[in-house]
Amino acid sequence: MTTPTQSSPPSPPRLRLRLVPHGGVPRSIDGGWWPRSYDLLTELPLLLAGLPHAWGHITNVTVNGSVWSPAPGRMLVHNQVVRLHRTQAASAPHTIVLLTPGRGRWDLLIIPPDTTEEAAEPLMAAAGAHT
Repeated sequence: MTTPTQSSPPSPPRLRLRLVPHGGVPRSIDGGWWPRSYDLLTELPLLLAGLPHAWGHITNVTVNGSVWSPAPGRMLVHNQVVRLHRTQAASAPHTIVLLTPGRGRWDLLIIPPDTTEEAAEPLMAAAGAHT
């Protein structure tokens, strides 16, 4: 007689994020993020959970409104309210802006979800390089 084996619940997807090493030099991009979709309600909690604790609690997030799926003006992430803003700015169609009051602003390059791993890897490496 055999007993059925219990499978463990699926683990959350690995966060695809590269950040520029901490330094005092201002830069226009603080790293790269390669989400698996343009569904902000699904992707944002994973991103925020993977950010350095030194960044503090992200309270405001701005994304390109023409790319990401519709989302409410705010959402609860890890028991904290995060305000979501959409922009149509042509100057930054593939970035996400993260704000923490009193701590700073971080801009991440977004690698489109449908990018192949072969094409995404050099983009992620460049976005996470110290310049």
